[in-house]
Amino acid sequence: MRKFFRSYYLTNRFYQALGGVIALFLLSYGIPSLFPFAEIATYILMVAVVGDSLALFIKNRLISAERSTAEKFSNGDENAVKIVVESTYNFPVHITLIDELPEQFQMRDQSFEAKLEPFSPITFNYNLRPVKRGVYEFGVMNVFVSSRLGLVQRRYEEGKNAEVAVYPSFVQMRKYELLAISNQLKEFGIKKIRRIGNNMEFEQIKNYVSGDDYRKVNWKATARKNHLMVNQYQEEKSQHVYSAIDKGRMMQQPFEGLSLLDYAINASLAISNIALKKGDKAGVVTFQQKVNSVLPSSSRNMQLNLILEHLYKQKTAYKESDFGRLYATLRRKVNQRSLILLYTNFESLSSMQRQLSSLQKIARQHLLVCIFFENTEVDELIHSPAKDLEEVYTKGIAEQLVYEKKLIVKELKAHGIQTVLTRPQDLTVNTINKYLELKSRGLI
Repeated sequence: MRKFFRSYYLTNRFYQALGGVIALFLLSYGIPSLFPFAEIATYILMVAVVGDSLALFIKNRLISAERSTAEKFSNGDENAVKIVVESTYNFPVHITLIDELPEQFQMRDQSFEAKLEPFSPITFNYNLRPVKRGVYEFGVMNVFVSSRLGLVQRRYEEGKNAEVAVYPSFVQMRKYELLAISNQLKEFGIKKIRRIGNNMEFEQIKNYVSGDDYRKVNWKATARKNHLMVNQYQEEKSQHVYSAIDKGRMMQQPFEGLSLLDYAINASLAISNIALKKGDKAGVVTFQQKVNSVLPSSSRNMQLNLILEHLYKQKTAYKESDFGRLYATLRRKVNQRSLILLYTNFESLSSMQRQLSSLQKIARQHLLVCIFFENTEVDELIHSPAKDLEEVYTKGIAEQLVYEKKLIVKELKAHGIQTVLTRPQDLTVNTINKYLELKSRGLI
């Protein structure tokens, strides 16, 4: 009986009809001739409610709903969710579907309405964009069913609690992998960079294309083929590429819902995949007040899966970062000269200068690229019109902050440290650009 009452709902249409009956009774005090009509209306409403209830509750399990999702969600991307609902009632019904989404989304209004014919499944599709890694738990699907009368609703609780793990953005990783393989990186803002350095291990003779070094023209092959041919040499491979991720408090800032830390983690996964496809060895280092984890660089088949799992498990208390401990760990555990892609953030020149000595020590042993972020909200503030004197002062402070970022870049370059200053949304593209540039110049 308790289960019956938990699934039994009276609709707005019932209360409207009941309100009409009550109005007739009230009017019958002044117009006695209306009293019989009020009684008849009461009986009709009672019969209609009973009939509607019997039609909906006469049998069990006349509605089924099934939710299907990917086993893993990609952080920061749209992930598809599909729900299929089917009715075995022998008459058309109207349904309202409310899906209980994971609490991380803070969404309580994910509902769908539709008319459902007997034995004709209907599909609902929607997308979810998570902005934090971790385990997300879906609740049940609540399906509210009503007949054509629409006086009563029956609630079905379909499905079970289901968990989905949100991993670093493997969607973004695959997108750039496919673009790299098909040589279409330029379409997404990734520059095609001409090689400057040379590895003299010969690979093949190929047709000349725009951007090839004219000094590599093979004149004998050109004479035989009657069009320009060039020698192609193998790129340096098996270089060590480490993504060093700062998990300190400066990486907590959110942009478009995603923290700087998660932007860095997504970019690290994408660049590690590209490096492995290029024949290099990829590894990961994470740190804050101490070095939390080191995944040694490797090019083995399972390395990308190890990197994905390693990045997924990263947690942080957003404490003050210790770059000195990062240097000590790299010196002890990374013996070969490597490319260190350091994802961090500096908001002022003084904060960078406090860490400069540690950065210089790392740069002496490795090729260090310091990657930090523009504040896009400050940029928007600068380009918005000032309405009063207070906003003029605010814009002045914002311009000073942007200028300090440029001073940081200049200071790091003066000490021989490669830099990338990027918008959070462009982090992956700009990181790949830098990697390809260093690769083309033969610096790694």
